[in-house]
Amino acid sequence: MMKEAMLSRRRCPSCGKTKILTDENSGEMFCGSCGFVITEKIASTSAEWRSFSQDETNRARTGAGTSLTMHDMGLSTVIGSVNKDATGKPLSASMRSSIERLRTWDSRTQAHSSSDRNLRQALNEMNKMKDKLALTDAVIEKAAYIYRKAMEKKLIRGRSILGLVAACLYASCRNTETPRTLDDMANGINVRRKDVARCYRLIFRELELKIPVPDPKKGVSRIASLADLSEKTKRKAIEILEKAKKVGMIAGKDPMGIAAAALYIACISNNETKSQKEISLASGVTEVTIRNRCAGLRKIIDS
Repeated sequence: MMKEAMLSRRRCPSCGKTKILTDENSGEMFCGSCGFVITEKIASTSAEWRSFSQDETNRARTGAGTSLTMHDMGLSTVIGSVNKDATGKPLSASMRSSIERLRTWDSRTQAHSSSDRNLRQALNEMNKMKDKLALTDAVIEKAAYIYRKAMEKKLIRGRSILGLVAACLYASCRNTETPRTLDDMANGINVRRKDVARCYRLIFRELELKIPVPDPKKGVSRIASLADLSEKTKRKAIEILEKAKKVGMIAGKDPMGIAAAALYIACISNNETKSQKEISLASGVTEVTIRNRCAGLRKIIDS
């Protein structure tokens, strides 16, 4: 409003009329009556929106945020995929092939040393596992941080990249209390469970990770959905686990084993027919473990 009022009071130096207009595209201020250009190259006060990614609808004023999940943390320069010159004209066929070759070499030269190539491969595997295991961005970010720390400690040399990636993801899941087992990691990345466990023990010991005690209640919903149990049974199992936690029975026990036993007892109390074998397959815990944990939980319920 103030700008329009100022322009309305301003007069054209050629004809003396007050019909002053501005063209933001050309950056000119001119008279609407005689066309006299009063000022050229005026500063634009509009938002400087432009797209920094392949998605043209994503118009951000800044570039993409930095992230540990990218080998260069998102700070490197990239030759854009738009085959146009500075004036907006399409490139010729010969120039387009030259630019394509430059893009190829630009991407290759970003990973100079073997450690850079190792990190790039590891982070690519983490992104694949994110979709396979339905992991959140926070879990992948934490796993990338742990992997970078392992590289600083020189724990990578001579060890399998896939095994260490699975171990870092498992440590990240434990740290963020995301219910994923070692078997899930091993099957998702196609590595033996023993190798993943060995790498996990290594990074846990060398990096001195502070892993919180897992809560068995987080595994109840997962086991119940795989075994196709009712919501009533899930709530009964959570009540049993809360009683066990007050007594102190959960400490030092496998959380999936305790959760599976609580669900089995809840099935019996709600007259829902599920065998120990079905619960065992859904939880990844042996039937013997379920029976042993059930014996302890029944004492709590009866007391």
